[in-house]
Amino acid sequence: MKSILITGASSGIGRATAELFLSEGWRVGILARRGDLLEEIAAKYENAVPLIADVTDMDALQAAFDSFVGKAGRLDVLFNNAGMFTPAGPIDEIPIEHWFDSVAVNLNGMFLAARFAFSIMRGQNPQGGRIINNGSISAHVPRPGSVTYTTTKHAITGLTKSLSLDGRPYDIACGQIDIGNAETPMVANLKSKALAEGIDVPPTMEVNDAARSVLHMADLPLSANVQFMTVMATKMPYIGRG
Repeated sequence: MKSILITGASSGIGRATAELFLSEGWRVGILARRGDLLEEIAAKYENAVPLIADVTDMDALQAAFDSFVGKAGRLDVLFNNAGMFTPAGPIDEIPIEHWFDSVAVNLNGMFLAARFAFSIMRGQNPQGGRIINNGSISAHVPRPGSVTYTTTKHAITGLTKSLSLDGRPYDIACGQIDIGNAETPMVANLKSKALAEGIDVPPTMEVNDAARSVLHMADLPLSANVQFMTVMATKMPYIGRG
């Protein structure tokens, strides 16, 4: 049975992806802070492994990875998904704590998860595995007032490129999926704010469309890699990398 660990698995893209992989017969480590939500998923799937941890807590995260590998036997894929969106505002008005919170989750948390996965994949037999980082449309272009989120998501692109290069000697592939407005609770909140402010509501797509894209990336043999994939609502404005 193939194995994947998904961070931020209790809701949104993470939960939709976890439930898709579970239905496809994967052993899935579902990692998040909310144990009650993880148990909801585990009650429906015997191949789910709940892992309660905060990605900003290095020791708890390491213990969660070790626990999952102890149950699954190996780690084939990490979907490095946990993230947060702080309240919008110009850089000189946002509370500095929001910057530190965003970096702690969106950058440090993803770095730590990738670090632990890389080490496991490098040391296991057969050697290798795949890391899929959840970037964002914000890794291409920003939304207004999103300086904390946008900056960290651009940093994830650098993480993806570095891991893709450094993983080659160990058969560790790394790719990034940049998702534009999947219908999740976080995006629903953005839509509600847009309506309240009388501005255009951003187009969205079904969250399961994003999940199926992650499954496609994960299902590839290690001899092939989708390094960057952009999945977005059809009616979103055009974006371009660089």
